[in-house]
Parts: sequence; structure tokens; C-alpha cells
Amino acid sequence: MEASAFLIVGLLVAVLAVFTVVRAVRIVPQARARNVERLGRYHRTLKPGLNVVIPYIDRVYPVIDLREQVVSFKPQPVITEDNLVVEIDTVLYFQVTDPRAAAYEIANFLQAVEQLTVTTLRNVVGSMDLEKTLTSRDTINNQLRGVLDEATGKWGLRVNRVEIKAIDPPQSIKDAMEKQMRAERDKRAAILGAEGQRQSQILTAEGDKQSAVLRAEGNRTAEILKAEGQSRAIDEVFQAVHRNDPDPKLLAYQYLQMLPQLAQGPGNNFWVIPGEVTSALQSVTRAFSEVLPQSAATREASSDDLAVQAANDAAKAAEAAAEALADAAEADAAATGARAFPAAPPAAADPRDASDAPASGPQG
Repeated sequence: MEASAFLIVGLLVAVLAVFTVVRAVRIVPQARARNVERLGRYHRTLKPGLNVVIPYIDRVYPVIDLREQVVSFKPQPVITEDNLVVEIDTVLYFQVTDPRAAAYEIANFLQAVEQLTVTTLRNVVGSMDLEKTLTSRDTINNQLRGVLDEATGKWGLRVNRVEIKAIDPPQSIKDAMEKQMRAERDKRAAILGAEGQRQSQILTAEGDKQSAVLRAEGNRTAEILKAEGQSRAIDEVFQAVHRNDPDPKLLAYQYLQMLPQLAQGPGNNFWVIPGEVTSALQSVTRAFSEVLPQSAATREASSDDLAVQAANDAAKAAEAAAEALADAAEADAAATGARAFPAAPPAAADPRDASDAPASGPQG
């Protein structure tokens, strides 16, 4: 009976010893930490690895993670400067740098960080309107990070980054923003279309201008070349006339050749015969009826018959020209009802020509 009692006591002592050893040995994983209190007072922080504590005297608190942690807070309603309520969802990146301060300086550091983030976010966004809030995320993130890092330093925390995950305005504001964006895009499309049309018109006008300038320069060059050609032709004719020294008889013959061309115009319904026609005909008649002086070589040849025949032919040609002019004048006068001048008398009526005709007859 006593032996069994001793066995039971021995077993209890062994179990107590094992339990004591288990309570005395603590293994802490890497990047973790555990605070130890001795008799209700902070004693030390257990480092990663094997640690030994005094059982029943030292109290070991739960593990504190020293790695960077990511916490996403639920959307919070925030009022902007223009009195619009928006839902802002934030993400916080923080790390515990001092396990003692994280355990003894704040009761629940995660809840404290969340509430501090919400209050700071309301202060920052409350000074901005909706448009600036939507376009100033970097500014909001930097201000939040500065405030949180300064406030959480004494809690043994370090805030690395604060990111705004989403900003949700009311549905009515979303519809208005969509309409505004659509109107802005339509405006830019209309502006781009007008700019393209304006540029096209400018380029077309520039092309027309250059074409007109080039065409005008070509016409000017052509007129200049044409005028130079006419000038050279007139100069050549003038020089040739002066070199050949024409007499009045040749000029009178050219004058008679130009008269029919004066009546060929489509608007010449009334034709006035100049008074110089008679004298011109007389000059031509004399030119063809007179016998040219014979040289020493021609005196020896008997050319009297040829001279008489030439004079008779010239007289007949002059009479035919006079009759043609008279007929033309009478025809124009009859067509227009105008009064024409009488035709000039035939060149054979000249007494000098008449007197010269027998002299130039055949000699027996």
C-alpha cells in the first residue's frame, strides 16, 4: 500500500517536472517577438530562437509579428469642400519596430491606426473639392503618411505607405461627370474637325495663290517674249525698208493692198472710202504705165513691143482695181442704206497718161 502511494507521488512529481521544463523553454520564430513580465512587470523581450524563462514567475505574452503588414480598411464616408459625400477605401502598410511600445503604449495599435487614418483622411479631403480629390491621390497619400508616421512613432510602429484604393462619389455625380466627359470629348472632336477643315482651306488657298502667281508669271513672260518678237520683227522690217529705200509708188501699192482688209471685219456695215484712194490709184497707174529708162544693153535690143504690152496690162489692172473698189462701195451703201462716196475715176483718164499712151505705142 505504501509502495503504491510512493509510485503515485513519483508520477506526479515527474509530470510536474516535465510541465515545468515545458513552461521554462520558449522557442520564438524568426521576425517575431514576445514580451516577458516577471511578477507583473515588464522584464524583457524574447528574441528569435530558444529562450528560457522562469516558470510560474515569468509571464510570456503572445507573439508580435515584426514583418511589414498590410491592412485594408473598409470604405469611409468623407465630405469634400463642396459638400459632397464620397466613399474612400484606404490601404495601410506598417511595421512594428518596438514590441514593448506596441504592447504597453497602446491597447490596440491596429484599431488606433485605423481610426487615426479615418480622421486624418477627413481633415485632408475636407479641404479639397471633388475634382481636386479625384486628381490629387499622391498629395493625399503623402499627407496621410506624414501624419500617421509622426503619431505612431511612440507606439513602436512605422507607417511605410498609405494608399487610397478607391474614391466612390454618389451615383448622380458619376452621371454628371460622365455627361461632362462626353461633352468635353465632343467639343475636342469638333475643335479637331474645325482645325482640320481650316488647315485644308489654308492649304487649298495657298495652292491656288501659287498657281495664280505662276500662271501670271508665265503669261507675263509670254507677253514679254511676244512683244520682244514683234519688236524685233518691226525693227527688221524697218531696217529692210530703209536699206532698200522705197519710193512713193511702192507705198501707194501697199496702201491699195490693205484697203480690202479694212472691209473684212464682222462689224463693218458702213465703209467710207478715203480720198487718198484716187491719188494712190493714179500713182500706181503711172508706175506701171511709164517706161523705165533703158540701159546701154537694153537699147540695142528691140523691146518696144514688150514695153507697150506691159503698159497696157498695167492700165487694165488699175482700171479693174478701181471698178472693184467702186462695186464694193456700192454694195455696202445698198446694204446699210448709208451714203457712200463715189468711186474714183479710172486711172486712164489722167491726161498725162493719155498723152503718154501714144508715145509708147508701137513704132513702125
